[in-house]
Amino acid sequence: MELLSDELLIETYFSAVQFNLDYDFIKLLKGELKRRQLSPESILLGA
Repeated sequence: MELLSDELLIETYFSAVQFNLDYDFIKLLKGELKRRQLSPESILLGA
């Protein structure tokens, strides 16, 4: 996961949710977002 840029991680997370991919995969992405202290909701809102 460390090889993904923050931007690519966020894009991957949103795509995984949009396409209803495996719950465990989404949970893994969400955990990495949390580890990096990134909030996908704030990115979505443009904060």
